[in-house]
Amino acid sequence: MLNILEDLKNNKLQKVAGDASFRSFYRFQDKNKNFILIHCRKQKEINLQQYSKINSFLRSHNLLAPNTFKLDLKLNYMIIEDLGDKTYFDLISKDKNKLRHYKKIVDTLIKVQSIKINLASTKIIKKSYTKNILFKESNLFFEWYATQHVNKNKIKNFKKDINIILSKIFSQITFANNYFVHRDFHVSNLMSFKKKVGIIDSQDALIGNPAYDILSLIDDVRIKTSNKLKEQILKYYLSKANKNFILNQAAFQNDFDILSVQRSLKIIGIFYRLHLRDGKKHYLPLIPYAWSLLHKRLKNPIFNELNQVLSHYLPMSKRK
Repeated sequence: MLNILEDLKNNKLQKVAGDASFRSFYRFQDKNKNFILIHCRKQKEINLQQYSKINSFLRSHNLLAPNTFKLDLKLNYMIIEDLGDKTYFDLISKDKNKLRHYKKIVDTLIKVQSIKINLASTKIIKKSYTKNILFKESNLFFEWYATQHVNKNKIKNFKKDINIILSKIFSQITFANNYFVHRDFHVSNLMSFKKKVGIIDSQDALIGNPAYDILSLIDDVRIKTSNKLKEQILKYYLSKANKNFILNQAAFQNDFDILSVQRSLKIIGIFYRLHLRDGKKHYLPLIPYAWSLLHKRLKNPIFNELNQVLSHYLPMSKRK
């Protein structure tokens, strides 16, 4: 099909926009058909091998995900189907009627969440969203953001106080971990391809809570949406979810808010890490909106104690 080393060296491949991972993406044509080549510098088992497995898993359930044509872990690359370059971020950003696109995405998410988790699926998706994983992710906030904005003599106590509170909050999560969770289900990872919703960047999928992917879509830090639209998307999701699997809406809203707060803390930490460690400063302008999403969900009374500790260590002037 192509000589990967020579073509990369000679810049014969067209580089396309990437993500926050260690992967690079290239488009090339062979026999009048487009393909995407993914070259991975680190964590190739997850970013290449697991990505291919998850894509195959989704395809086996009649969902659109890139097909794998070649996988070479020795040379650190894989060749996959090209789903084009039209993301739902592009469509929604340019369309006044944003809800119609979100409804189509929600319909796809319902299909994803209707997948029965059994022994076969757990062999592919080997991990569940445990409390330890939730803590590991939220700790990114302390490791990368808080260390830059809180007095270094107070960081240890800040982290200790917050984690005690988060432990109580995480214990209030209602739904069991028995749903496919993409973990990064937002409009930049969803492609419009042949009138279908294509799902990409799914290598980090776990078995977890049904609230996680819909909150990732609604509280998407990369695209600003009104509170009205957020409510409309959630209302549409709940109307569909209740027809496919039973949902206690009060319990679901509780899990939604908890996991949204956890995710926002994680994202603020990740974006600051990308800035400090990787020199990717273009993620910094997204942090104020991530804070605003966090503040919105912190209005739930279950976060009163968390709000107090945050205010003590991180006043509003440091939440930028």
